[in-house]
Amino acid sequence: MHVYFHIPFCARRCSYCDFAIAVRREVPSRAYVEAVLRDWAARLNEPPWDREAIVETIYFGGGTPSRLEPHAIEQLLDRIRSDRTVALGAEITLEANPDDVSRTSAAAWRGAGVNRLSLGAQSFSVDALRWMHRTHDPHAIGQAVEAARASGFDNISLDLIFALPDTIQRNWAHDLDQALTLAPEHVSLYGLTTEPGTPLARWSASGRVRPTDDTRYADEYLLAHERLSTAGFEHYEISNAGRPGYRSRHNSAYWTRAPYLGVGPSAHSGHGNRREWNIREWTAYERTARAGAELIEGREALDQAAVRLEEIYLGLRTLEGVPRDWIPESKSAEWRRRDWALVSDGRLRLTVEGWLRLDALVASL
Repeated sequence: MHVYFHIPFCARRCSYCDFAIAVRREVPSRAYVEAVLRDWAARLNEPPWDREAIVETIYFGGGTPSRLEPHAIEQLLDRIRSDRTVALGAEITLEANPDDVSRTSAAAWRGAGVNRLSLGAQSFSVDALRWMHRTHDPHAIGQAVEAARASGFDNISLDLIFALPDTIQRNWAHDLDQALTLAPEHVSLYGLTTEPGTPLARWSASGRVRPTDDTRYADEYLLAHERLSTAGFEHYEISNAGRPGYRSRHNSAYWTRAPYLGVGPSAHSGHGNRREWNIREWTAYERTARAGAELIEGREALDQAAVRLEEIYLGLRTLEGVPRDWIPESKSAEWRRRDWALVSDGRLRLTVEGWLRLDALVASL
């Protein structure tokens, strides 16, 4: 099994964010631990999370998990180890904002068992970070990496956002160079999207911001692919590149449809054709947990056709692709003729140009 903790607390909401977060000056670490451990305990008697399930990966996502007290992370990991077998060498990831990472906090996380740090760098541009409502400056990113290395982290990932509006005048090539200078083991790339209800959506509706066009979106994505590949990274999934041996094992579990258990507000779980999701907002989640009531807000069962479409979509996101016979030959031939896909060893894989068109290609099926 693979375990995900959603930690919703943030110092402020980023301009593009539509995640289930709770902006708090003071983070209620104790209340959070009590609530999610009730959530965890309630799920353990359900298949497939039974006693035979071995925990292969644990991921603390958010929100901003690094705002939780390090002792709280330790408590959660200790509880998992007491209730289930955690695989030797299990990947345990914590997402962190650069300004939350010090030698003290990093040493505490490492001592608790966290062995992979995912830093929300996003950009090395002062103007871009200010526009995104980030709480750190470019200098803090390097300081965070230095503190993490000094504390024993040898698996660090950097998140970067591309395709920002032209008015920001952010130099994407410079950002890539700065990221590579820090020698991370992994880089995640996210194209900016405008989600309903966000500050960015309001700015766009009022004409204050004009989203970047498809051409520059593609150019920046292709530049990132070229720079990372030249630097020795394997672009193994549409949004992720890692040095050999440093793929994200937790995220790879999602793409291969392995069973995953999500605890915390808005967390999702999946096993087989079943999907479940928790109450979204922190205050309602915490109140329901204290009352001892069910925290699952919704469930669905995918039919066979939906499962196959999901398998195709997730498979095409990855470097491994899908079995060739999953894609109609007429589509496969067209995609190969346009250099959007290639076929080898009985599998169809999208090229980087194909990845840019993934949603439309799958929709055409």
